[in-house]
Amino acid sequence: MRLDRLLALHGPFNRREARLAVATGQVQVAGHVVRNAEQAVSAFERVEVRGQVLQNGKPARYYMLHKPTGCASATTDPRHRTVLDLLAVPDKHELHLAGRLDYNTTGLLLLTNDGQWSRRLTQPGSKLAKRYRVYTEAPITPHYEQVFARGLYFAYENLTTQPAHLTLLGSHHAELCLVEGRYHQVKRMFGHLRNRVVGLHRLSMGPLQLDPALGPGHYRALTAEEIKLI
Repeated sequence: MRLDRLLALHGPFNRREARLAVATGQVQVAGHVVRNAEQAVSAFERVEVRGQVLQNGKPARYYMLHKPTGCASATTDPRHRTVLDLLAVPDKHELHLAGRLDYNTTGLLLLTNDGQWSRRLTQPGSKLAKRYRVYTEAPITPHYEQVFARGLYFAYENLTTQPAHLTLLGSHHAELCLVEGRYHQVKRMFGHLRNRVVGLHRLSMGPLQLDPALGPGHYRALTAEEIKLI
């Protein structure tokens, strides 16, 4: 939120008075005097006006979860257990998901209350690769590698998927790396070749990899180094 708007919403000012207060050095953000009323201020920054705390700033929180099957990637669901039900952390209702997984898909899921961080992770322009372990009903042949590398045309959306890298690991087992996250994309890509996905597990999102020490349904806070990777 712009600083002048924050001051007008939560302080004893209208917008004009807020800009004047900033220009005359009466406002501090994160302990520093700010003189630009248009500066963006996050919910995690402390804002003081004339020595009075206007916004104390919430701590930013980041979690890695090993999502199990039979669990909805949602904050609320009227019928199913959600990923938030797996967390035993304060104020978990303030968290949101940075990239969803289907109901029966397992693997890496990230939750945070930092909207800017999650947008950097999930926005299409970031081109962050996502790696999946895929198990199929029918055999996977080397032909799949060529088809996925060229891209697949989806008539419903009138689009062609971006090139994806497929590595065969067995007759019915492969690793897929792609930079998109369209609706049911992995299942639809294999379905295009008349092959049904019977198991799907996300290994990584960009530089963040699922901690092998986390069993299904378990989670941990991200380290400072992991947070800085995004």
